[in-house]
Amino acid sequence: MSSVFVIGATGYVGGRLIRHLAGAGHYVSGLARSNEAAAKLSSNGITPVVADLDARMDQVVATALEADATIYAAQVAFEREPAIVRTLCERLAGSGKTFVFLSGSGVFLQRTAGAWSPDVFAEDDPFTPEPLAAARVEAEGIVRAAAGYGVRAIIVRPPVIWGPGDDGPVAETYRSVAATGAACYVGSGLAAYSNVHSADLARLFELVLERGHAGALYHAVGGEIPYRWIAEAVAHDLGVPTRSLSMDEAGKVFGPFGALLLSACSRTRDPRTRTELGWSPQHHDMLDLIGEPRLRALAHQPQGENA
Repeated sequence: MSSVFVIGATGYVGGRLIRHLAGAGHYVSGLARSNEAAAKLSSNGITPVVADLDARMDQVVATALEADATIYAAQVAFEREPAIVRTLCERLAGSGKTFVFLSGSGVFLQRTAGAWSPDVFAEDDPFTPEPLAAARVEAEGIVRAAAGYGVRAIIVRPPVIWGPGDDGPVAETYRSVAATGAACYVGSGLAAYSNVHSADLARLFELVLERGHAGALYHAVGGEIPYRWIAEAVAHDLGVPTRSLSMDEAGKVFGPFGALLLSACSRTRDPRTRTELGWSPQHHDMLDLIGEPRLRALAHQPQGENA
């Protein structure tokens, strides 16, 4: 088994990855920005690397050079990503090391104000980048180019990620009940974002480390569901009505960025992933989350409080 360094190990996706990879027998280390984060990683059997992507970048690079593979799953502002991945890829040049960059299908998000779009994108289909994700698209280009100078550089571009403890569209819909008394969606509610379960995504990363091709980009799709269907399921669970919001109203209920995501389409196909890696998801229905006590509690949570 290989040694894997996970940047973003304390985040939602990174946390799933380190547990899965360690359970599969890999030696896993994780970036920790504080002693508290390091202690948490250690308690889960993960070797902590106390450093950060700013003042202690040299330590991050040194650890990446020691590991067989580095997975970048950090949650930082998009505009920071190109410089970070460029540094890592340049320092890994000629090493033959594996570098996997976690992107997201938001790069081809379509602002439809809640309407459905017929457009669906496979791994290398051309698309018009979402302006807010322009730096993420630039970072993807840097990573794929690194395959040309001795880095086994690979991109994984999942859609919405759901699973135990997630804070995604289902959670947001439960929160909308606390804010309005109804399970809310935007416009017609037919906008759809493809999705993947966190366990299926973690298994995909394991396959990428084992079989992924340098320079490749892999999607991961387990299912797809319109936002109105989510609202209808939440409404049925709680015995409340549904409500359609205008974009202005959605901004007040979900916040500006939440309103953008919950009114947009980002529909994905993954033929390369399934053909090259033999990946097949085991979880297909995000509505399996409906009724979880932690989510029901959000419908009664005073506004301004965090879960």
